[in-house]
Amino acid sequence: MADFTVVVADPNDGSTYQRDVDGQDANRFLGRDIGEEVDGGAVGLDGYTLEITGGSDETGRPMRENVPGSKIKQLLLDGGVGFKPSREGERKRITVRGRQVSDETAQVNAKVIDSDEGVAEALGESDDDE
Repeated sequence: MADFTVVVADPNDGSTYQRDVDGQDANRFLGRDIGEEVDGGAVGLDGYTLEITGGSDETGRPMRENVPGSKIKQLLLDGGVGFKPSREGERKRITVRGRQVSDETAQVNAKVIDSDEGVAEALGESDDDE
């Protein structure tokens, strides 16, 4: 059974919130690709819609949107997700994971795309807790 952390970003104020999901809530994310929408009820945000923006596996390999499926693949990159070159023209072979959320996924990044109120209030968090 899948279990992972979902990091929810609130684009209105730039804050992020982490929620551990497992069981039925985690199953809502399985098989979804980067860019797809998911009901926010899985992370305690009833009435919200989340868009999957990325993620990583248990070893920290990033999910990359241009790699199909959920398998591991080695790519020769000159920048973008997974590699930041230190000098102009540098390329490096990097191991990345595909764009689909699977059992191997440890973290899913998502952002709120439609909201009526602040995410902090919906999750029961306030600025005093930080």
